[in-house]
Amino acid sequence: MSDTASVAVIVVNYGTADLAVAAVDSVVSRQHGELKVDVHLVDNASPDDSAARFKAEKLRADWEGVTLYLEAENHGFGRGNNIVFNALSKRETLPDFVFLLNPDAQVTDGAIETLVSFLRKNPKAAVAGARITKPQSGPRVAAFRFPSASAEFAGSVAFGPVSRLFANSEVPLPADIPAQAVDWVAGAAVAMRFDVVRELQGFDPEFFLYFEEVELMRRIVSAGHEVWFVPEAEVLHEEGAATQVTGVATQRRRKPAYWYRSWAYYFHKTHGRAYALWAALCWMLGAGLNAVIARLRGQAPSFPLMFWSDFWQWSVRPLLGLGKTRDE
Repeated sequence: MSDTASVAVIVVNYGTADLAVAAVDSVVSRQHGELKVDVHLVDNASPDDSAARFKAEKLRADWEGVTLYLEAENHGFGRGNNIVFNALSKRETLPDFVFLLNPDAQVTDGAIETLVSFLRKNPKAAVAGARITKPQSGPRVAAFRFPSASAEFAGSVAFGPVSRLFANSEVPLPADIPAQAVDWVAGAAVAMRFDVVRELQGFDPEFFLYFEEVELMRRIVSAGHEVWFVPEAEVLHEEGAATQVTGVATQRRRKPAYWYRSWAYYFHKTHGRAYALWAALCWMLGAGLNAVIARLRGQAPSFPLMFWSDFWQWSVRPLLGLGKTRDE
């Protein structure tokens, strides 16, 4: 690696032109120390005027170095990033690092430089995730354990005593943890060694959206590398603004089919069909208990709307060989 490291920043957009422009602006308007930074903006065939907006922004002097990928179909998150990975792999000089940035996120001063500096000083680390802060409400969860059947049970029960019993399986780690190696970090703001990503052939294209970064980081860890949470690097993020899936405000909304498909495919690929079905049973058992507890308390259950029919249709049936686990 040369003294001056190169970083390819990738933003994948779908229907959030204003947010994506702000995300790119947060990169091109800042200094990044000695780093050589270029930006790659993918538009996944947005139904709005995103493509035209990006073409117009490209005329700006500070956007001159931004590479646009105006796609004719919606590839989702992982496949959208893979388009850039493939293009970068064909360059005569490969980047040292890639930095994935959600369109609804913005880097702060020194964030990219801090993550890259950490990776350069820690050769075993292949991934470094930033602290994610929601404006006006503070840090959000950005570091996690890998999902498990016990975590699915405890999470779906959503009852204090059960959560404490399975505390060591809980997927989200506290938002205020110090820098440390973790299982995986949020894909909203994460730096990765490009040679490692390239060797592992990027994201699994079977995923459309959700769980793709978890699966990739699992492969990275299995290959002998480390994933680190580095809170000294901060990124501002309007959680769920681009997908309308995550966050407290959307807890009781109906999840899209691709979320359930990705859940099933992740567990099937990483643990096998039998364990995936066990995890599904644990989730359903937990949800059933949650419904009983909620009724006794006079509250609404915490699982998504239409959970039972959607989970059966898009997760359980595919695991039983009666459907598919990805969007065609």
